[in-house]
Amino acid sequence: MDILSGFGGRDDADIDPAEAALWLAALGHPGITLERYSNHLQKLVDEVRERHGALLAAGADESAETQLAALKHIIADKHGYSGDHEDPDHIQNADMIRVIDRGKGNPVSLSLLYIHVARALGWTIWGLDFPGYFALRLDDKGQRLLFDPFERCGLLQAADLRRIIKKALGAHAELSTEYYEPVTNRDMLIRLQNHVKFRQIETEDYEAALQSVEAMRALDPSEYRLLLDAGVLYARTDKAGAAILALEDYLRQAPPGRDRDEAAYLLEDIRHMTDDD
Repeated sequence: MDILSGFGGRDDADIDPAEAALWLAALGHPGITLERYSNHLQKLVDEVRERHGALLAAGADESAETQLAALKHIIADKHGYSGDHEDPDHIQNADMIRVIDRGKGNPVSLSLLYIHVARALGWTIWGLDFPGYFALRLDDKGQRLLFDPFERCGLLQAADLRRIIKKALGAHAELSTEYYEPVTNRDMLIRLQNHVKFRQIETEDYEAALQSVEAMRALDPSEYRLLLDAGVLYARTDKAGAAILALEDYLRQAPPGRDRDEAAYLLEDIRHMTDDD
């Protein structure tokens, strides 16, 4: 957890999300060493660099298309990384260790591989959080390419994006400039670990879910909404004192609304229970 706190103390631009995702995954694999997985990430970088150079030597222009071609050739075609279409919500698809072991993942975990490689080569790449969808954007000399790492780097055109938006928000929804805004490194990592947390809660593994929330808080100590998750899970794991502190801290920061009201009710219940004891 100390290493994750180290990531939490960095400026967002200084966080390597794939490296941080490996440390998040290590929480669920006690005793594992990450050297093999870090070496694999570096191998991807080296091979994409070599492929990109070969494309340029063969006459390709330096462009977003050439960068994407090199990324796809190595990550999707050679190493076989693709989306898990059979069980995309499975917890292992958000576990970077298992993603590398299996060559399959969910949209965010796969995106982190592409982001790691592209940024290591000095390319400009961003995650985009469309409603109900996650995609990547490569920028080069004013050109932008949107592509889907879950679908082996398939390009996303405006018509594709409209279908995505309408499916998620309804037939009258339209594209908005806000959907093209880059996602921060922390936001991608929190989204990835939230997926893990939800699966752990589904199986009633509340201790593991609490560990996931504590890891997210280490990565993003300023995200007050995590205090509510922590308070609930502290209560579920019989840590009343910690639950009270987390919920009190949440209530000091949260704006008025349903979540805040529910947190206040929960805090009152926990205090009553501790008083009765």
